[in-house]
Amino acid sequence: MTTAVPLERRPLPDGFSLSVFWFALNFHWGALLTIVIPTQVLHYVPEAEKARALGLAVAWGAVVAMVAQPLFGALSDRLRPLAGRRPFLIAGTLGNAAALIALAYAPSFSALLAALLLVQLTNNVAGAAYQGYIPDLVPPEKRGTASGYMGLMTMLGNIAGVGLAGVLVRPGHTAGFYGVIVLVLLLCLAVTVRRVPEALGGEPPSWAELWRSFWVSPRRHPDFAWLFITRGLVMLSFYILLVFLEYYIKDEISPAGYVQKTTLVSLAVLLGATVSAMLAGAASDRLGRRPLVAAAGVLMAGTAALFAFVHAWPLVLAGGIVFGLGYGAFTSVDWALAVDVLPSSAHAAKDLGLWSIASILPQVAAPAVGAWALAFGGRLGPDLAYPALFAAAFATGLLGSVLVWRIRGAR
Repeated sequence: MTTAVPLERRPLPDGFSLSVFWFALNFHWGALLTIVIPTQVLHYVPEAEKARALGLAVAWGAVVAMVAQPLFGALSDRLRPLAGRRPFLIAGTLGNAAALIALAYAPSFSALLAALLLVQLTNNVAGAAYQGYIPDLVPPEKRGTASGYMGLMTMLGNIAGVGLAGVLVRPGHTAGFYGVIVLVLLLCLAVTVRRVPEALGGEPPSWAELWRSFWVSPRRHPDFAWLFITRGLVMLSFYILLVFLEYYIKDEISPAGYVQKTTLVSLAVLLGATVSAMLAGAASDRLGRRPLVAAAGVLMAGTAALFAFVHAWPLVLAGGIVFGLGYGAFTSVDWALAVDVLPSSAHAAKDLGLWSIASILPQVAAPAVGAWALAFGGRLGPDLAYPALFAAAFATGLLGSVLVWRIRGAR
């Protein structure tokens, strides 16, 4: 049996190498959910069915991710002491590449939906294992900085993906961009496999222990329960905006060039997020996690409220930057907060997979909540549909930000 190396003596990879696969994952999803999938949906369904069809695709994909994240995280925890997390990372990424090619050439909406579910499955095989590296390799006092690198790579991946999609993607022309996603995934996989060490050694958890660990008692682990609730509420606010952003731009701002304008707003959000992600992550090692997470969530919620009243294009673009400042800080610091309050270091990837459900469930709920808010607002008045949508985003984001203070055991 290989002897376990204490955490403080394990080699710590540089921030770039440890975080570069986050760039690939977010290059992948940022463009797909914001631009590529909504554009493809319009190719397959009538205009009147666009919101329902997009909501169906996003929701079913999220259901697959919700199951795959904790399951494959747990399996990688079981294998980690013996062979590391790389087998899941490699197999998942290669399967993801194949599924993306199928998605690019889907001949119908049904085929698109099936391929998207396969993309979700394979991507989460890799992602569930990958997210275990920070708790595996980084000591607690440096996790804020490591999470800052993670947040920075997350935002840079989104910026690169959305920016390039804005150039390459047009109605009826999406296949070329899928090839770029595949290339980015494979290149970042190669860097990760070569540069990130494995935390080998120790006794793997038994299958019975692994199975029992899927239930995390809120009574025994209240901090983890509040972490889950607060993350879920803030991400519900985020996805209510994200899912309907392109249609908001098309219906309320400018029907001409709406794909390009959606790209510009997305890039404005990511520009602000890139500025705040690294700074906030490192600052949380000194200032604590909760104040920064709460402030970031309030900033996001406040910007959603602003969008309810503002329709001038320059102000929408500026609001995107402000929203991004909150989003970048929230993304990096909430990750460090999660690692701080995990129920068990032996089940880090599984516990992070369970925690990730708090980001995935909102993807399932947001299309329904957003569609309901649009319909409710529309019944109140012809100009109240999107204000009702933004009111829902404001309320959920603000509540999640306030409840962060219920997490007692965080740094």
